[in-house]
Amino acid sequence: MQNEIRRDEIIGSRRFSNYFWSVVLFLGGIGFLLAGISSYLKINLLPFTNSTELVFIPQGLVMMFYGTLSFGISIYIITTVLLDIGGGYNEYNRIESLVKIVRKGFPGKNREILLTYPFSNIKYIGIKITEGLNPTRSIYLCLKDDRKIPLTPVQEPTSISNLEEEAASLAKFLNLKLENL
Repeated sequence: MQNEIRRDEIIGSRRFSNYFWSVVLFLGGIGFLLAGISSYLKINLLPFTNSTELVFIPQGLVMMFYGTLSFGISIYIITTVLLDIGGGYNEYNRIESLVKIVRKGFPGKNREILLTYPFSNIKYIGIKITEGLNPTRSIYLCLKDDRKIPLTPVQEPTSISNLEEEAASLAKFLNLKLENL
């Protein structure tokens, strides 16, 4: 029975890059905000530089703006990490002949997103590989009504061989054909 159900966990927003950027933006935002406040109050709030020599308008004001913006973005990223936005799982159940795609969203009416598809509605498993400045490598669940549901999480692109191996394994498990999109 254990080999009749396959469950793939999706990391979501709890990735290293989100932790890294939230810390960088938080510290940079606090630094810029303190530099702007220091230029306004003419009191040095930063121990490693003398911000009192900055002219408040326009330099101090712009630094306060960028600091506030950076601080706000870092709080947003921290919130998405704490709420695990985008995290969830893909469950392929051969007993019930169902594919369940579960993701966490923002708090509210649609906090948990559940997509359920019977095997009879699935046409094939598709792979899409795009190279260039922003490369993507994704596996899709292609339905008979021509919808393409992404199954892979948003992350750094995996190697093509790993992607093909994962897609082939899934296609074999679901007894579907594998196509290139």
